[in-house]
Amino acid sequence: MASQNDKSSRACRTRAAQTRLIHEGYDPSAHSGSVKAPIYHTSTFLFNSAEEGAAFFRVNNKTALPGDPEQAGLMYSRFSTPNVDLLEKRLAILDGGEGALAFASGMAAIATVLMAIARAGDVILYTSPLYGGTDAFLNRVLPRQNIHMAAVPAEADEKTFHAVAEDAMAKGPVRIVYTETPTNPHNEIVDLALCRKVADMIGDAQGGAPIVICDNTLLGPVGQQPLKHGVDLVIYSLTKYVGGHSDLLAGAVIGRKELLDTVYGLRSLLGGVIDPHTAWLLTRSLETVTLRMKAACDGARRVAAYLSTHPKVSRLNYPGLLDTNSHRGKLHRTQSSLDGSTFSFDAGASRADAFRFLDALKLIKLAVSLGGTESLILHPVSTSHSNVDPARREALGFTEAMVRLSVGLEDPDDLIDDLEQALAKV
Repeated sequence: MASQNDKSSRACRTRAAQTRLIHEGYDPSAHSGSVKAPIYHTSTFLFNSAEEGAAFFRVNNKTALPGDPEQAGLMYSRFSTPNVDLLEKRLAILDGGEGALAFASGMAAIATVLMAIARAGDVILYTSPLYGGTDAFLNRVLPRQNIHMAAVPAEADEKTFHAVAEDAMAKGPVRIVYTETPTNPHNEIVDLALCRKVADMIGDAQGGAPIVICDNTLLGPVGQQPLKHGVDLVIYSLTKYVGGHSDLLAGAVIGRKELLDTVYGLRSLLGGVIDPHTAWLLTRSLETVTLRMKAACDGARRVAAYLSTHPKVSRLNYPGLLDTNSHRGKLHRTQSSLDGSTFSFDAGASRADAFRFLDALKLIKLAVSLGGTESLILHPVSTSHSNVDPARREALGFTEAMVRLSVGLEDPDDLIDDLEQALAKV
């Protein structure tokens, strides 16, 4: 029989994240007993009085008067909906953030966050390489707004990172340190604690630290929680592992409330909020994201082990094969609990070799994106990173033979069979 102390201890126990992802933030009794949240397909919401409507808008516009509610109620779906509110509550759980904001796509999240924080004359210091769309936004769009860029290699040592930071400060105030780890598609490991340290060094020099932002899409909130390593804001393409079924587009940013308030204001103006149905789908997907990501990572480990010994495969970039005694291996284990299920490798020695391999696949789908239940593969140079300057792309280690594989939930033996017959064509 359990002692009284045991019973008291369990009564005070905080519920696990997996449980909270299923139950938190929703009361069926407030929705006619529906166990799952209904979808609110509406563009607008009723005010109980004219004064209530006025108060809600004052709060939303940051012009609240004494006696106004602490938070605005529901007004218009460009601001939020019950489905979006519930999704955002649950999105913050795994990362341990104070809150979250959901967007219509990953790039909508990235663009809105960067524009909300950076101003004309500011500098963004970023680690390279980045996802192709992010790279294009940083180097093609933001410079038109007189926002300057400084790039540092993803795995730069502290001395190199500091030197690039000094050069960045010479261009103007460094407002953002932006990173992505592991990198897409090389799986380079960025030292998040070093990003924080450099940001603090910049802060001491210029009288205010830049905001550290990390795109955590490749490992997701199950495999890595950047906020624990000094990051201020975490960004996701929810289209990938969190959504997990290749049937929606969405993005999110998670972090401190005061930063999210700034981003919320611009999201409301630009209209990049997620729609109610997609929010409902993501709330459903969050309930199984831990199970799906762990299963995909288990399958990827077996597939990568097979590829690592294949004579026609080279430059296999899979974190699970890192030497655990190396700096990269130790850093990966310090920051991450999973190895991920998306990685790149060279199939043969040329674009022709890679295309023959890709066209011979029968089970693995040739398509962009990653993190779905089905395994997907693509040729980064000609697709996801085709908008990166060719000279920069080559310097970053993109080869014409490189392919990126996202391992899904199929039986790994079936995937290995498919890879084996396709590699025989190279």
